[in-house]
Amino acid sequence: MKHLWAPWRMNYILKRNQKGCIFCLKPRRERDKENLILYRGKHTFVMMNRYPYNNGHLMIVPHRHCIDLESLNPLESKELFELLRVSIRVLKISLSPQGFNMGVNMGKVGGAGEGHIHFHVVPRWAGDTNFMPILGETKVVPEYLSNTYQKLHSAFIDHLKKRTRQKGGGKK
Repeated sequence: MKHLWAPWRMNYILKRNQKGCIFCLKPRRERDKENLILYRGKHTFVMMNRYPYNNGHLMIVPHRHCIDLESLNPLESKELFELLRVSIRVLKISLSPQGFNMGVNMGKVGGAGEGHIHFHVVPRWAGDTNFMPILGETKVVPEYLSNTYQKLHSAFIDHLKKRTRQKGGGKK
């Protein structure tokens, strides 16, 4: 039997026992790079998944602790879906995926941890599946999170600056 050394998984195992909602706690710390927060809107934010299914796996999350879609107010809903759209555009520009998987986690049993609704955007490429997840129960992510963070963070800033200029709100 062969063994695959993946010591980074221990961080995930140990952090799962932390108390509190990560989607409420991490934005309060105001250490965006460390917490992989790419963009903060008024009502929602975008962050990278620290344990991604694929390179560039993002989560879009309301700032307010909401348990389901019905709990979102109209402003939160509008911004959340706008950031989904922007996230897809940024991923296309930065990583050139050929498709996406998107999902919503609601409720603890639905994967929402402490009951904080969040949306996932997972970029996909032809051939990004292989034997590793099936036989080795291991997912291969080809780039350091910090490198992906820098690419995506820059792309979010660039995209949003362009959008502000188009709306007439910025100069340059």
